Amino acid sequence: MARNVSDFVIQRIREWGVSRVFAFPGDGIGEFDGALGAAQRKGDGLDYIRPTHEEICSLMATAHAKFTGEIGVCIATSSPGAFHMLNGLYDAKSDNQPVVAIVGQQALSSLGTFEQQEDNLERTMEDVAVYVKTIVTPQQAQAVVDTAFRTALVHLGPAVIVLPHDVQSMDMPELTPANGVSRSSAVAPSVKIIPPEAEITKAADIINAGGKVSFLVGHGSNGATDEVLQAAKLCGAGIVTALRAKQVVPSDVPYHTQQLGLLGTRASQRQMEGCDTLVLLGTNYPYSQFLPESGQARAIQVDLKPEQMGLRYPTELNIWGDVKQTLLALIPHLEQKTDLSWQEGIAKDMVEWENEMQAQAMLNYDDGVNPRRVYYELNKRLPAKAIVTCDAGSTADWYGHHIRFREGMTGDLSGRLASMAAAMPYATAAKFAHSDRCVVCTIGDGAFQMLGMNELITVKKYLSKWDNPQFIIMVLHNNDLTQVSWEMRTEDANPVWPVSQDVESVDYAGWAELLGFKGIRVKSDGEVAAAWDAAFSHQGVTLIDAYTSKNVPPLPPKITMEFAKNTAKAMLHRDPDEIAVVKDSAKALTAEGIERVKGKLNIGQDD
Repeated sequence: MARNVSDFVIQRIREWGVSRVFAFPGDGIGEFDGALGAAQRKGDGLDYIRPTHEEICSLMATAHAKFTGEIGVCIATSSPGAFHMLNGLYDAKSDNQPVVAIVGQQALSSLGTFEQQEDNLERTMEDVAVYVKTIVTPQQAQAVVDTAFRTALVHLGPAVIVLPHDVQSMDMPELTPANGVSRSSAVAPSVKIIPPEAEITKAADIINAGGKVSFLVGHGSNGATDEVLQAAKLCGAGIVTALRAKQVVPSDVPYHTQQLGLLGTRASQRQMEGCDTLVLLGTNYPYSQFLPESGQARAIQVDLKPEQMGLRYPTELNIWGDVKQTLLALIPHLEQKTDLSWQEGIAKDMVEWENEMQAQAMLNYDDGVNPRRVYYELNKRLPAKAIVTCDAGSTADWYGHHIRFREGMTGDLSGRLASMAAAMPYATAAKFAHSDRCVVCTIGDGAFQMLGMNELITVKKYLSKWDNPQFIIMVLHNNDLTQVSWEMRTEDANPVWPVSQDVESVDYAGWAELLGFKGIRVKSDGEVAAAWDAAFSHQGVTLIDAYTSKNVPPLPPKITMEFAKNTAKAMLHRDPDEIAVVKDSAKALTAEGIERVKGKLNIGQDD
């Protein structure tokens, strides 16, 4: 039997199937930290991973949930530690990931007395958490812990347990029947929800009636790859994947057109413009301007988050269900399409787009390495079962445009929150979860200065724990917050303001070398391929410091009048990079136009 509340909570965490926690110590959680250490010494503790910041703890817990399908757990001290974790917890909330955060608190007698590091943590966490509760008596601990884990799993979000310092060391009694005392169980509920047969029949009738069906597949379809492909084959559908769902459908499926929107493909945009039936599977795709016109398509949405259904497009049918189980029930009702011209046209559009992406990647610029080339050459060399992370910003543009996951590969990023600085915590969490696999972190210099440089220290600390020591970091080194610079131009018609946008240049490869890792500096396009070859042949940690151009335009697949007009206005307002931006954009647009003409004339790459 557990000796005190801390011992019990640790034991209960293990009963929920958790073996690893991401934590940072402090006096507000001190007794619990001591119990964690004691349990580890006895051989029945938890794998305690301590990165360099509490925000990293919560981002790693979120990433652990994404890369494993398990609950992520993070631990921190009272107010300052809890507040630092908020960003990662919002990442879990935004991307529907089950995470449990355990945060310390000052003693019960000090609550509400303005004690040092004492704040109303329940109120603070109310917005981010699907469940938040303070344990105020030992008899309450079991029910609070179980409810936190159960709610995180069912509601797909972060739950928060507040553990006051004095409660942590209180004796834990054996619970017996008593008024006001709940005796709960550490049993996970099933979330494999199957909709009623009548809903399945309605969905089948809508899909069977369609002649141009498109599937928009999100991260909620993880684990349902076979079912998605079988359903698409039956109804002759094209498949678009959300950015966080690239791995759900292998890139060699010819009618998989990758992403939609600013980071997407023209083939995906054409699907949305031409489809008569839209099936949204496990996605809360946030950019409704890229979806079909209202009334153009009959639409169905399948999701475990009913409150997020019917928000982006006026759906005809909303099905509350697990994507895999719903498709298994739906597939027997789907009719085999004999006219596959819609699907074949989609595949042809995608070949044209891939030719454009190759042409864009092979352009040379005077002001630095082409960032597209860096991702293009990476994609060609990704080993089996590779894991790739990217950050918010221009890295997400190039990740979306150029990275293609073959079967068994995966990747992720901060999705709806789109938080900068998540790529390194995600990559390290992925390595802990799958230490036998090669992990590649792609990150911009702005984000790398936030939480990346210090996370190399975490990598150094834990490298010996990993079965496969291969861990690669690629930094886009352009001394600029590039995505925001382009957004200033294209969204707001403002010239770039260097005071806000400039990033101090740092020798990132030198920093890696200082820690004993391999550093590679890339300063010309001709060095890119060799750099990746060297990184993948090195059985250890490699940092590629790629000195890239900040002026290569992240061109959307469809340039709107507003996009063009705002960019032109920004140039008229004396953008400091005006000449380079105009020159590089013209070069990119020319290459795009040439490839479109080739596609129209059916001219091959070697003609």
